[in-house]
Amino acid sequence: MEVMNKILEKIKEYNTIIIHGHKRPDGDCYGAQFGLKDIITTTFPNKEVYVVGETSEFVSFVGTVDTISDDKYKNALSIVVDTATKERISDSRYTLGSEVIKIDHHIPIDNYGDYIWVDTTFPSCAQMIAYFYKSFDELKVSPFGARAMYTGIVTDTGRFRYRSVSKLTHEIAGMLIDLGADIVEIDQKLSKESLKSFQFKAHLLNQVKFDEDFAYVVIKKADIERFGISDEDASSNVNLLGGIEGYDVWMLFIESNDEVRIRIRSSKIAIDELANMFEGGGHQMASGARLNSFKELDNFLTTTRAYIKTKKEV
Repeated sequence: MEVMNKILEKIKEYNTIIIHGHKRPDGDCYGAQFGLKDIITTTFPNKEVYVVGETSEFVSFVGTVDTISDDKYKNALSIVVDTATKERISDSRYTLGSEVIKIDHHIPIDNYGDYIWVDTTFPSCAQMIAYFYKSFDELKVSPFGARAMYTGIVTDTGRFRYRSVSKLTHEIAGMLIDLGADIVEIDQKLSKESLKSFQFKAHLLNQVKFDEDFAYVVIKKADIERFGISDEDASSNVNLLGGIEGYDVWMLFIESNDEVRIRIRSSKIAIDELANMFEGGGHQMASGARLNSFKELDNFLTTTRAYIKTKKEV
């Protein structure tokens, strides 16, 4: 509670607040950013609050990011949400703010910021923001903010399917529904997809490879260009491989610019340590990593086999 008191104190202190998220934002990042912005602007309507960073087609209905000049950071408070490391922060100008607050639910790796609230027991950063709202009677929020936070919770919990979901998660979700989050509208927006995206899913399922204890798909840049989808759209399909009997770990390898991004998921074995070996990290059952090129793929697969074998022997 002490750190939340300090965060509220700082929000009250500054007239300009700029909220950052991570590169390639997902639903939780947007949910936390726009949820927090709405709480602040609804409670303190005279404050200037901006959400900056990259755009996300997948959850564009949650809000529109702001384009601001450097001078907005003068005497401003920077808040970074849902981002474990400095290198993952979208828009490095967060350092131009007078002070920086970090709010995150990932395993702590990089303790940047003047004030840090990290709690890995929360399944989503959006739930942290909603809990922050719930903890202070003076705070207000509109249905817009409730929708943003509910979207963040739903997307980062796999629609309440992951082990990290708790009684509190459902209580918070219920509170957001009472505050105006339209769960039917949110579900329809999250479920809707283009024909190209649907066709890509069929292609992806046709490319699945099965190793000793894990399943994976290699997605080349040519595949993404062929179907006319974004890297983000490709990444969002990782859980299509989940639930295959006998394969408790599954992965997508996505060629993006000058690197290969890896989405790693598991239903039983903690895989965050594996991700850490390859310039990544995240949660025990959902992490990301990277390779410089597909030339490093064989080494990654060999390491994964050994890693899973070791974990199973424990």
